Amino acid sequence: MDTVFALATAQGRAGVAVIRVSGSQAIAAVGKLMHDVPKRRGVRKLFDGAGDLLDEALILRFDAGKSFTGEEVVELQLHGSPAVVSAVLRTLGDDPSLRQAEAGEFTRRALENGKLNLAEIEGLADLIDAETESQRKQAVRVFSGALGELAESWRTRLIRAAALLEATIDFADEDVPVDVSPEVMELLSEVSREMHHEAAGVIMAERVRDGFEVAIIGAPNVGKSTLLNRLAGRDVAITSEVAGTTRDVIEVRMDLGGLPVTLLDTAGIRETEDIVEGLGVARAQERADKADLRIHLSESSFLMHGDETPDDLFVRSKSDISDSGGLAVSGKTGAGIDALINEVSGRLQKKVGSIGVAIRERHRVAMLRAIEHMSDAQAGMASETGMTDLIAEDLRAAVRAVDSIVGRVDVEHVLDEIFSSFCIGK
Repeated sequence: MDTVFALATAQGRAGVAVIRVSGSQAIAAVGKLMHDVPKRRGVRKLFDGAGDLLDEALILRFDAGKSFTGEEVVELQLHGSPAVVSAVLRTLGDDPSLRQAEAGEFTRRALENGKLNLAEIEGLADLIDAETESQRKQAVRVFSGALGELAESWRTRLIRAAALLEATIDFADEDVPVDVSPEVMELLSEVSREMHHEAAGVIMAERVRDGFEVAIIGAPNVGKSTLLNRLAGRDVAITSEVAGTTRDVIEVRMDLGGLPVTLLDTAGIRETEDIVEGLGVARAQERADKADLRIHLSESSFLMHGDETPDDLFVRSKSDISDSGGLAVSGKTGAGIDALINEVSGRLQKKVGSIGVAIRERHRVAMLRAIEHMSDAQAGMASETGMTDLIAEDLRAAVRAVDSIVGRVDVEHVLDEIFSSFCIGK
């Protein structure tokens, strides 16, 4: 493979900038910039092709098999001046044995060299993008190999089940001393149960990654925009005593108790002959229906006794004017805001309680495919006319579905999409 290089840290001025070089010619190419490449680490002066000093940098050297990519790697830790970085990259670019790395190429090489599996790479992508504590924890769990370990456990048990069945085929003309059906059925039941649990948590895991939506809804002029501004900590919505001020959905992204949440301020819901306001009301109702949680804001206390569901939270507004108990807030003074945040966070935390280590729709689809094959195998075993060789083939298909989770088979169509989310240098 080509030897590639790229800036591995963010663009712009910084204390330190890291340039990574990976491939069979990495040491030789970097050696042209200095008098000698250290065996492991060391500080060296860097020179361009004309012999002019570029910078003094810390050099880290990794042997093949011991680096992130699995190849020979040299990292140059430079002073983070844009001018220094540009000069070093320009000098490396002049070397015909090197080329600029493509987006995600270092990580792709780690996959191809067996340093990471596909699930771990997806976890790494999520870790890079993580903005909240819950996103970080979820990404680290997958990046650390938890999903790969679980998939390997499923694979081992399915192979065991297939092997037991195939043994009865191989010795069909002989007396098999033990009936393998109970053990096979138990193995399939265990794996199927675990997969159902993991698949059920994927939707919530995606919400943690992409963010929850919490809609603030209610009649005009009940304080929805004032509450949004108070929760956001800044004026993001126009407030007025004139009813119908908000005509569109206003969105604010924030970290709420470690969870990524987008707050939606919607148009006041009421009958109106104003065409523009009517469009805003329709859009408000549409977005509220799709939200993960709805805060029903009202000045009246009796509305708090409606038919509440886990996705509906009834809150009385303007508690600074009238306080009659219950969950009430004042967007003007901030009273009750902490209690509201705690209630919203608590409800969303309950939603994420079902999350396992599978976090993407691709994982869920693969698990459902494996469950379907296992179900076919179980039905075949329960039938008096079930053919053992066909049942064994169902189990092999289930194994292939599990293998696709970690990238052993049938994942070429998703690689480009995954690596397109990585920056150059990763």
